[in-house]
Amino acid sequence: MTTLKKYMDEKSQLFEPYLLNLVEALSAPEALKESMSYSLKAGGKRIRPMLLFAALETFDGKPEKGLEAACALEMIHTYSLIHDDLPAMDDDDLRRGKPTNHKVFGEAAAILAGDALLTYAFQVIAGSTAYSPEQAVKLIQMLSFAAGPEGMVGGQMADMEGEQKNLSLSDLEYIHHHKTGRLLSFSVMAGALIGNADEKETALLEKYARHIGLAFQIRDDILDVEGTEEEIGKPVGSDESNKKCTYPSLLTIQGAKEKLKEELQKAHEALGSLNRPAPLLKAFADLIANRVS
Repeated sequence: MTTLKKYMDEKSQLFEPYLLNLVEALSAPEALKESMSYSLKAGGKRIRPMLLFAALETFDGKPEKGLEAACALEMIHTYSLIHDDLPAMDDDDLRRGKPTNHKVFGEAAAILAGDALLTYAFQVIAGSTAYSPEQAVKLIQMLSFAAGPEGMVGGQMADMEGEQKNLSLSDLEYIHHHKTGRLLSFSVMAGALIGNADEKETALLEKYARHIGLAFQIRDDILDVEGTEEEIGKPVGSDESNKKCTYPSLLTIQGAKEKLKEELQKAHEALGSLNRPAPLLKAFADLIANRVS
């Protein structure tokens, strides 16, 4: 984990200024840029862009080539958080220990900041000179699929419809494979695409990504029960108070931990069949399964 922390620190020095400069360079109202930047600067581990870099480097690709795709991914992730926090959605006051975007800038500005990040993400990829036209189109297709009605947004709707209902395990996995897993999968698959992975390697990484996506959400559900507000940056127990179906509520806390262990093992098995070293991707799987925030 020390090695992984060093890796993430190094890539952050490359990624963070590039991400923020993309917003700063916009010819847009300053109030809009300020709202966009506020949430982009809110912190977090940047697991999604870091995963993209790790997948790319697994295939000997230079991380600089993944910058635009990684920034676009983080913009879409951030837009989803801004909108999730709105009163019409989760109605949260805190995000990563700081006031949510609409608490600082108002609901209208927060909605527009989210809209701007969503649409700008695709502009960033389309305008990149790092990708061939074919790669750019494929990345846009993959990202729109991961974020849209068959991905994150569809998962969010299924999650809302599932509130205060008794869901099956397959229902719950559908929600989280789409709501959380699709963007995590894009991280890995985009890195593989930019790194020119072959068909067999891509299929194995897709399997790995699916399992770490479920592991991420299971760990999230466990933290909502066992974590602290200081660790997760928002009140704990919100899932229970909102009567949401979660892995602990469905499987018990011990059952959720066993399910987490199972998903982690399957992720490692997929990497074990890759026939090339993937220490960073292995370390990211462990980080996701053991994170405390």
